[in-house]
Amino acid sequence: MANKRIDKPTGTETVGHEWDGIEELNTPLPRWWLWTFYACIVFAIGYTIAYPAWPMVNSATKGMLGWTSHEQLAKEMAKADESKGAIRAALAKIPIERLPEDSELMRAAVAGGRAAFKVNCVQCHGAGAAGSKGYPNLNDDDWLWGGDLKAITYTLEHGVRQPDGEDTRFSMMPAFGADGILTSAQVSQVADHVLSLSGKAKDNAAGAQIFADNCAVCHGPNGKGMREFGAPNLTDPIWLYGGSREDVIATVTNSRYGVMPAWKDRLDPVTIKMLAAYVHSLGGGEDFVEVAEDPATEVDEQS
Repeated sequence: MANKRIDKPTGTETVGHEWDGIEELNTPLPRWWLWTFYACIVFAIGYTIAYPAWPMVNSATKGMLGWTSHEQLAKEMAKADESKGAIRAALAKIPIERLPEDSELMRAAVAGGRAAFKVNCVQCHGAGAAGSKGYPNLNDDDWLWGGDLKAITYTLEHGVRQPDGEDTRFSMMPAFGADGILTSAQVSQVADHVLSLSGKAKDNAAGAQIFADNCAVCHGPNGKGMREFGAPNLTDPIWLYGGSREDVIATVTNSRYGVMPAWKDRLDPVTIKMLAAYVHSLGGGEDFVEVAEDPATEVDEQS
């Protein structure tokens, strides 16, 4: 306090603080800034009176206006659901394989499926649907059970190897090594033959014969796979459980038994239809088969 003085260049009193020759001036705040500050205080007081603000023991003050974020969210969600009602009704009516004929409805289905995928499917297939070891990549064109809209919808509805699922996709590869069907030497030989189908190893006659006797019934004589059995194509570079020699030997020895949930009892039919549209749109979707009649045409004929 004793060091206060008037700064000659500015004519302003100092506050008595000085550091390395630099002194602090007691310059008054601009009047506009002060009034703005006071207005903010008044606004804050009014806000805490009008809206929920002050924490109490078990809750908070309710506010004079009776507004709550939960109520506002409920209104906004109801409004959003109302706007989607017409789209969902149209999706419910149209057969899945005829969906691409309506480009606007298809875009809406893909958008809805993308949102549903983030909630229900990314845990296994990843955010970009690229999958990982043991979980299929949905971006490529390699499909165990079929990649058209109708096939994808069926897989979503009934799952894969879903316990107690009467209509689930089901395939069972024997554990050739663990069950003693093949010796370890034979497992190695057939693994080399399998790898040779995609150019990753040299073929051997013994492995080819073992494959013909034990594997061709599901994978086909040329290893191209059979969708009716969910048997993968062994001639391409796509490997669900890994394509190294060690991985193939482990698969032949112990078999694989991946499970996908049946979503028909967890999601409504429209959401499943949107998921199918989204998965199909990722880039690996196949052409459509067995196109159903147009519902609008059916109605016209009946009338």
